[in-house]
Amino acid sequence: MSEAIPWETIEAFLLDLDGTLIETDNRWAELIAARLTPLKRIFPHLDTNALGRKLVMSLETPTNYIVSFFEHLGLGSSFLGLADRIRRSKGLATKDAVQPVEGTMYLSKTLAPHFKLAIVTTRARPETQAFLRSLGCEQLFEAIITRQDVLRMKPHPEPIRKAAALLRVPTQHCVMVGDTAMDILSARRAGAYAIGVLSGFGMHDELKRAGAQLILNSAVEILNYLPTTSLKPR
Repeated sequence: MSEAIPWETIEAFLLDLDGTLIETDNRWAELIAARLTPLKRIFPHLDTNALGRKLVMSLETPTNYIVSFFEHLGLGSSFLGLADRIRRSKGLATKDAVQPVEGTMYLSKTLAPHFKLAIVTTRARPETQAFLRSLGCEQLFEAIITRQDVLRMKPHPEPIRKAAALLRVPTQHCVMVGDTAMDILSARRAGAYAIGVLSGFGMHDELKRAGAQLILNSAVEILNYLPTTSLKPR
């Protein structure tokens, strides 16, 4: 799968946040899977874990659009406490509890001198910046695209195209790295390359079907694929 990415032409890496750079434990998906277990009496071959993940992911995009709508009306601050409680229940990081996926800070610091870097997330801008500051890596990213910066979120290509435009890099010279099919679809629809990682919500087959050219256990493994000629000052 790695042969599909022409590494020598890549100028920028676009990175998702939850499940890619920072840890998430998929708590909601596991809870739903447990509640669906009685269905196995009727459908013995039912994969309740996969169904739980799909249900959570199906709710993610409309939920983000609802929150984004209120934020654009200037009412976002009224929902910050509720949003944090929901994220904690889902196992997603909040501003007071953020843990990087192992190796991702090393990856970011290694890539930054040689490539342009951007964050592309459905998080809000204030919390995204707070996460990056707490990890000490905000200065590594030349662009940050959040749900407040676009009208249409992943899997629409708009976030990828906007990140590439801010970096002044054609989308065909960008690689999006994310843990869900939405990340992969957004990248492919924008004309960018896509790497799926198994450190978050996505499963191998889901990421492959979405069009990922490379699927890794975690983002830091990208360094194993980069040719030495790519690690040169830009």
